[in-house]
Parts: sequence; C-alpha cells; structure tokens
Amino acid sequence: MKIALLGATGQTGQFLVKQALEQGHTVTAVVRNPAKLTVHHDNLKVVSADIFSADSLKPHFKDQDVVMSCLGFPASFFSGVTGYTTSMAAVIGAMREARVNRVITMTSWYTDPDSATQSPFLIRFLLLPMIRTVLSNMYEMERFLQKNEDINWTVVRPPGLKNLAASAQEFLTHEGYFVPDSSGQVGRGDVARFMLSLLNSNAWVKKGVAFTTK
Repeated sequence: MKIALLGATGQTGQFLVKQALEQGHTVTAVVRNPAKLTVHHDNLKVVSADIFSADSLKPHFKDQDVVMSCLGFPASFFSGVTGYTTSMAAVIGAMREARVNRVITMTSWYTDPDSATQSPFLIRFLLLPMIRTVLSNMYEMERFLQKNEDINWTVVRPPGLKNLAASAQEFLTHEGYFVPDSSGQVGRGDVARFMLSLLNSNAWVKKGVAFTTK
C-alpha cells in the first residue's frame, strides 16, 4: 500500500517506517525536519510539511491509500495540549481534498476520564494526573473523528510504551479505553506491528481499540 506517515521521526514512527518498508509498502514520511530521519530506501520518500495546515499536507496525501499518524505532543502543566485536535483537523481537511478516506492514528489507554477509575492505584493517582492534559486532547481528537462520517478512521490505544522492537506475541484487543486484566506496557515495535496489521482488516474501522500483547 501507499502510506502517508505523520510522526515518522518519533520513537514509534521510526519502528513503523522500518516495518512498513520490510512489508513492501511505499511510505511518504511527512516530517518537520527531514534530516532527523536517517533511513534510506527506494520505497521511502521524505517530505517536509506543516502538520497543522491542510494546504501544506494535501500535496503529500495525493494518491495515497492511507494516512497513518504516530504524532505525539508533550504534556503541559501551564496550558492545555491542543496538538492532537489541531493536527487531526488539518489531516482530515487534507484527506478530503486529496480523496483519501482511511486514517489510522494512535492515542492511549484511559483517554476517557471515566475509564481512569478502572486503572491501578498508582497509575490512577500518580501517572494519569501528570499526563491528563495529553489524554484530554487525545480524547477530544477521538470525539472529533467520530463526527466525520465520510472518513474510515481507526484509533489505536496502546498502554505505556517501552522502546522495544516488535515481538511475535499475540495481541489482546478490547473495544474500549483499556484491556481488562492485562499488562499496562507494550513495546513501540508492537504498536507499529499492530497498526500495520489493520491495513488488511476492516475489524476496527470507525472504532477505537485498546490493545496490548499477551
């Protein structure tokens, strides 16, 4: 497939670039700073664009089969995080103009504030408050996607991320904001592996899916 990838220079994005190329896909990595992506491959095109501008993104989405996003934005204690919603609004606008209607993006477990009550004690009272500004904006983005009926979106919700390559472990999935009775960490390589597995499946179209590995 032809994949337009946002966030390709990030830790998860780099795994996704590598695996997508290994699987024979063609990747257009849409980045702010092309020099930060050190991979070279005949099926990889690296382009620079403003992720918050539909006009900037549109030329790079043309003739693509799918847009995939591993974009991440840091938590802020002094102001709300807005990167997820503003970038996705630009992405959807560009997709419509470029006539692409499939997007796969990643958020996290516990984006819905109500789901946090199901998390372990330390996560609920120590970790989640520290990243709540991020989770809140991710949740806003998820709700924004639900309103776009012409777009075949999927939101992938991994738990805590470890900087590990892909394993061969089986995936555990749940249509919700966490996977009950399971571990709260997963390797970034497995996030990339799971996102790419969705290219050949309609199972989670117009849905959010929490996942982890066995």
